[in-house]
Amino acid sequence: MSNNSQEPSKYEVQTTKLNQMPVPDEQREEFAKEMEEDAKEAFGQQQSENKE
Repeated sequence: MSNNSQEPSKYEVQTTKLNQMPVPDEQREEFAKEMEEDAKEAFGQQQSENKE
């Protein structure tokens, strides 16, 4: 395996701050749950309207 000196190694890519997955904070988690519930509600209503 030839390693091109121009390209970063897999380790360097994974440890680069911009390439790391964001850590979800509690407020975001709660917001996401609310969004999910709202979406289910809206989608459920939309489906029932389409059946009529």
